[in-house]
Amino acid sequence: MKTIRLLPSGKEINAESGQTVLSALEKAGYALPNNCRAGACGECKAKVCSGEIDQGFILDMALPKSEREEGYGLMCMAKVKSDLIEIEYGTEDALPKLFPPMENLRYAVTEKTQVTPTICRVRLRSLGKVMRFWPGQYVTMGDPENDIPDRCYSIANIPNHEGEILLYITKVEDGKTSSWVHKEVKEGDMVKMNGPYGTFIGDPSAETPVLCLASGSGLAPIQSLATAAMLRGGFRKPATVLFSARTREDLLEFGHFSFLKTKFRNFDYKYTLTREENPGGLTGRIPEILPELYPDLSKHSIYIAGSTEFVESCTAKVKELGAVDEFIHTEGFTSQVQA
Repeated sequence: MKTIRLLPSGKEINAESGQTVLSALEKAGYALPNNCRAGACGECKAKVCSGEIDQGFILDMALPKSEREEGYGLMCMAKVKSDLIEIEYGTEDALPKLFPPMENLRYAVTEKTQVTPTICRVRLRSLGKVMRFWPGQYVTMGDPENDIPDRCYSIANIPNHEGEILLYITKVEDGKTSSWVHKEVKEGDMVKMNGPYGTFIGDPSAETPVLCLASGSGLAPIQSLATAAMLRGGFRKPATVLFSARTREDLLEFGHFSFLKTKFRNFDYKYTLTREENPGGLTGRIPEILPELYPDLSKHSIYIAGSTEFVESCTAKVKELGAVDEFIHTEGFTSQVQA
């Protein structure tokens, strides 16, 4: 058994013989950006400060010789060669380092679909430099040159080498930016985005069950976090997404979450309807039904995303049920009031 020490936190994880550094990190619950897992994209680059690795086969375009000489390696292919290696990872508490935000990145609209009566799904592809982001973060988008202000929209997908960004944009009454997206933006258009922003990324190594609460387009960051944890991170603790919708027409990405629920035994998805009956299912606002579902949340990590009112009411309720402040993560869409 080999040891990987994360700097500057000093936390240590074990690596089995023949296991890549990326796999060892993910098994221990530590996220690292990655896409190809074949030494071709460079997303999983990290600096090896001490010890030896077997880098394996990688492409020069993914990790130039100059960076190799500086000690960098691609963790998707690297295997621990010495008894101990030290790599640069995250912050002093081992949380992921945030990527510096960039401005005026050009993206092409490749899909625009009305997915609920008030929400449209917008898929965009990078026309230049790919934005690096963590699941749970957000971007700003608008057209300031034409009096359309930049507004905040959470990213719904997980990072990928193609530079794709998926957004759910709610039509807000009298909102310039959301009206512009819903009425004027069309497939094939070029738009500009800034980002990534936000710290709604939580603790990827948390050893607790997870409960995610969302309403409306607040499902976007929850979808990104849940997908990354299940499909990329190998999360093993129980994880549940509870989504609040007005009616069945307002259910967002039901198929995607049904897929995750079917594929992973430790993942569950529930929804509650607030404005129509839901035979055999849940009915009512989340703060009202939560005590019966989860009478004790003292050992859970909680993620809450949606309107300011939704976040505030859910936060108050989970605290009543024993949730600990340091394990409560929130994303309130205050900026979208003017969207």
